[in-house]
Amino acid sequence: MEHQPSILIVDDEIDVLEFIAYNLQKEGYKTTIAKDGLEAIRLAKSMKPDLILLDIMMPNLDGISTAEHLKEVKELNQTLIVFLTARNDEESELKGFTAGADDYITKPIKPKLLVSRIKALLRRGSMEPDKNIIQLGDMIIDKDKHVVQMGKEEIFLARKEFDLLCLLASKPGRVFHRNEILSKVWGDDIVVGDRTIDVHVRKVRMKVGEEVIKTVKGVGYKFEI
Repeated sequence: MEHQPSILIVDDEIDVLEFIAYNLQKEGYKTTIAKDGLEAIRLAKSMKPDLILLDIMMPNLDGISTAEHLKEVKELNQTLIVFLTARNDEESELKGFTAGADDYITKPIKPKLLVSRIKALLRRGSMEPDKNIIQLGDMIIDKDKHVVQMGKEEIFLARKEFDLLCLLASKPGRVFHRNEILSKVWGDDIVVGDRTIDVHVRKVRMKVGEEVIKTVKGVGYKFEI
């Protein structure tokens, strides 16, 4: 029998919860609802959902803090976290991705488009059984061996170049903000400038191909293959 993905929907507005749950259930998903962050954490630990759809502005515990707590739960390391929120400013989006979100969707959104985004995320997640191996097209990234292979060619990358490529390739198509790249590749304790990212991106492009890493002007970079 085919696995029926489970989705935990978290929002403090009951009409929103019921509307989203109805549309997801029509597509065959199992849904559970939570009205705030604290309830979401309790339910997530017990049910271990495939995906959590999370609002930001909620009582008791906001969505950003909830996501940070969920990411600390080892049993939930395979669970996808998606923000669905009316907060459409860049700062909120950056905070969401920094908290560990796999996607950030702004309200309002048509039900069919929401379902399509969720399907794509779950499909991508199911294709990543081994987090230490990333395979995209002809490219294979082996984190354990610190090796990048393009076809039959093995490519050497310096440590930070490799870390940068791994970060971008971990979520193909997702835009990583510059601040998030700095934080995750260089760490918050090391002070480096934006120019550092640009130099490393240029070096990675020279080695794996110009078309692989796309620049999103004024925001950051994304991986495409």
